[in-house]
Amino acid sequence: MFNQSAVRVRAGTKTDRGGNTVPDWSPGAVNRLTVTGLNIQPNNQAEEADEQRNAVVTGYRVQSAEGTSPDIKATDRIDWRGQVYEVDGEVAVWPDLFTDSVHHIEFVMVRATG
Repeated sequence: MFNQSAVRVRAGTKTDRGGNTVPDWSPGAVNRLTVTGLNIQPNNQAEEADEQRNAVVTGYRVQSAEGTSPDIKATDRIDWRGQVYEVDGEVAVWPDLFTDSVHHIEFVMVRATG
């Protein structure tokens, strides 16, 4: 059940013209980490059409294997099956019922096209 993997992509940082530190998503600045032991399942799919475009939003629920807590944050992106998704919302950390450790994490990732 936890036989899938994905690549966590985390932005580097750079300084903009105003002197502010901002995310840098350029290929040489990002940090990539392969995360294994995942269960990735369809979560939602929606299509919106108007005069300008047809937008499709696809989402997946991701759960890590029992006893794991991969380093994934709400600001990260996930590269999975050749597509890049954004983490949607906070990453939920589920505690183990009998110890003071993490049982697993869960999050939703989404991708919009159109």
